[in-house]
Amino acid sequence: MLRQEVEILSGNVRVAGELTVAENALGVVVFAHGSGSSRFSPRNQYVASVLQSAGLATLLLDLLTEMEAQDRQKVFDVVLLAQRLRAAKAWLAEQAETRSLALGYFGASTGAAAALIAAAQEPSGVQAIVSRGGRPDLASEYLPLVEAPTLLIVGERDYDVLELNKRAAQLLRCPYELFIVPGATHLFPEPGALEKVAELSRDWFLRYLSS
Repeated sequence: MLRQEVEILSGNVRVAGELTVAENALGVVVFAHGSGSSRFSPRNQYVASVLQSAGLATLLLDLLTEMEAQDRQKVFDVVLLAQRLRAAKAWLAEQAETRSLALGYFGASTGAAAALIAAAQEPSGVQAIVSRGGRPDLASEYLPLVEAPTLLIVGERDYDVLELNKRAAQLLRCPYELFIVPGATHLFPEPGALEKVAELSRDWFLRYLSS
C-alpha cells in the first residue's frame, strides 16, 4: 500500500494532504473535513482506514492552510473550499496511481457543503458523494445541479442538522439516500455509531466507484 504526504496547488496556495493507494485500488475518495478539524481528524482517519481495507484509495485533505484556518470567514467559505476540492480532483487525474480511478467525495460538516458544490460545478468524473453530519444547506443553490449519487448520514439526535438535511434532500435531483443513525449525535461518539458511518460509506462508494 502506497502512503505519502502530498501538496496540491490551488491558485497560488498549496494545501497539504495524505494519499493512500492500495494495490489494484477500485476508486479514490477525497475527504473534506469540517470547520475546526484537519486531515488528522481521528473520525475521518478511521473512516478512511475502513475504505482502504475495502480496496479504495483515499486522499485526506486540508482545504485551508494553517494560517487560513484561523480566519473564520475562510472556514465557512464553502465556495473557496469547493475550489480546493476541484484542484485536488485535477491533481489526482494527473497522478499515475490514481488517474484511472473513479472518484468520490466524503465530506463532514462544512466539508460536505464544499463537496456538493464541487460536484455541482464540475460533475464530470465525480461518481459518488457521502456527507457525514453535513451542512448541505450551505450549498442549497447548487443542490439541484449535483449529479453524483449522494448519501446523507445524520445522527438521530443531531436535531438541527437532521432537519437541515431533510430540507436539503428535497432539493437534490440526483439519486440519494438519507440515513439516520439511531441514537447518534453530531460527531457520532456513541458506541458503534462511527462504525456504522464507515460501513455505510464503504458500501456506497463500492457500489458506485467500482461498478
